[in-house]
Amino acid sequence: MDLILWRHAEAEDSYPDMSRKLTKKGVDQANRMANWLKSKLPENTLVIASPALRTQQTASALTSNFMTNIEIGPGASFSNILTAANWPYSQRPVLIVGHQPTLGEVASHLIPVIPPELSIKKGLYGG
Repeated sequence: MDLILWRHAEAEDSYPDMSRKLTKKGVDQANRMANWLKSKLPENTLVIASPALRTQQTASALTSNFMTNIEIGPGASFSNILTAANWPYSQRPVLIVGHQPTLGEVASHLIPVIPPELSIKKGLYGG
């Protein structure tokens, strides 16, 4: 199965954590990445986002047709992400919009040659 991990774009440094919204730069990052992803993702891709506002905004740049899963919010474990994605059994591609360090832990778990301290940068596309 295809599993795509997308870290939310740049968010405000505010409180409470779940209500942090994207900065102007973050909105631009999310839109640019979403435009790139739209040309690459199959139509049947399931998009699942954390309930945090910043991940909801990031996912919304790609589609309004996404699921929210409270189990993949900030502080989730890599197993929460894999369960939400139905790894490795999903019959369609899954894109997870989530948080660090969890997304790095998922990548490290699935691809053991990746160092455990892998950092996934905020949702941006430079090319």
